[in-house]
Amino acid sequence: MLLHLRSRLLNPSFSSVLNSSSRPTPPFSLSFRASISQKPNSHYTSASKSSRPAPLSEAAQFVRTVLFVPPGVDPDEVTDDMVLPGSNIVIGPYAGDAKIKEVDFVKSSNRPKDCPKDDRPEFAMLGRSNVGKSSLINFLVRKKDVALTSKKPGKTQLINHFLVNKSWYIVDLPGYGFANAPESARMDWSSFTKGYFLNRETLVSVLLLIDASVPPQKIDLDCANWLGRNNIPMTFVFTKCDKMKGGKGRRPDQNIQDFQELIRENYRQHPPWIMTSSVTGLGRDELLLHMSQLRNYWDNE
Repeated sequence: MLLHLRSRLLNPSFSSVLNSSSRPTPPFSLSFRASISQKPNSHYTSASKSSRPAPLSEAAQFVRTVLFVPPGVDPDEVTDDMVLPGSNIVIGPYAGDAKIKEVDFVKSSNRPKDCPKDDRPEFAMLGRSNVGKSSLINFLVRKKDVALTSKKPGKTQLINHFLVNKSWYIVDLPGYGFANAPESARMDWSSFTKGYFLNRETLVSVLLLIDASVPPQKIDLDCANWLGRNNIPMTFVFTKCDKMKGGKGRRPDQNIQDFQELIRENYRQHPPWIMTSSVTGLGRDELLLHMSQLRNYWDNE
């Protein structure tokens, strides 16, 4: 039942999961409380204060505020088995072939205007410099050296495009929040990466990576809120969900719950989120399936 799912998502206990191996109108807009440009007739925005919708059941309220319901799905018809494990993401009719058969590095760009201009859809990977971004990219494509990994955070300083199945891109963006990067390698994230987000019409969604092995970080929340204010679609991808810290450390599921509670303070509907681990394989197939439905809807618009 949906009420059981509600309890699992709002008060997560993921021990069993952890042990298992055109930009002006985003396709999946998020409803940010501070935003003033939402469309009142969208499934993914709240009703205006002046409207008086019919009262909703507890299950219906849960679907509309906690789950990510993609186009093509009636929120009133969502069932437990439509929600991907370890996530709040509902799978709908746009989900399709999620297999990655080939991946090729295309180019590195030091300015947003130098990025490929072939109109293929793309997903941007963004996160703090030690969040495991390169490891996640290699994990998704099942190749060890597609994206550069390093014990020294802050190595990615360009916009790197990887072409998947000759049809869509994974984009590796510079990490943020690493103060000890060499002065010559530091980026002004505000003018560099933000310029990419605001002007990239082929951007389907930002995959905002959040380290689940540590408590919520203000810099991640600030980044999420900036994306929300600018109506840029995003998915929270929780990384390092295999790291069960002992002693005084908090478990990944506790950190994820704390992060979600803070996000709910700013969003009327919770953005999509999913748990992953590049070590155990958790979340790979589910994340690719989610990306396939975002991409297929984008292609059909």
